[in-house]
Amino acid sequence: VRDERSWLGPDPPAARYWFTCDRKGEHPANHLAGYKGWMHADGYAGFNELFRSGGVREVACLAHIRRKFVDVFQAEGSLIAEEALKRIAGLYAIEKEGRGQPTDERVRLRQAHARPIVDELESWLHAQLPKISGKSELAKAIRYALARMRKLMPYLEHGCLEADNNGAERALKPVALGRKNY
Repeated sequence: VRDERSWLGPDPPAARYWFTCDRKGEHPANHLAGYKGWMHADGYAGFNELFRSGGVREVACLAHIRRKFVDVFQAEGSLIAEEALKRIAGLYAIEKEGRGQPTDERVRLRQAHARPIVDELESWLHAQLPKISGKSELAKAIRYALARMRKLMPYLEHGCLEADNNGAERALKPVALGRKNY
């Protein structure tokens, strides 16, 4: 999916979908052969070869990080998960403020307001992990978030990047829903 409207880019929105019968990593490598640029990802190991090649640069998806905490909060009512969600909500509030702004303004806004939240969230998550059972779903959510933090950072530095890949997921939702009919 390409959608530059949030940062006033010149190209029109576009979506392309490739269907495969399995989730082997060879498929994304073939589909994106020759592509150079950024790609949002959720930690799917099938993309790793693309990132190792150096042409495709990974940006983690904040929505995938958030979903892990939503699941824990809904299942357990965890106060730690709730606090993580509040902090992530602060990041989305900054994104809302920057939507429709030029890339340089989005970077300025993110550096001034989102980076401190991301840095504090990462430190706070590190501090929470030793306080809980390592086998809990909350610990899994925290470890997932911490593993993705470094890969989330590019969105703070590049105004043409989004905090998540929700735009792509929305664009492909009709395909996924239609797939259930077969």
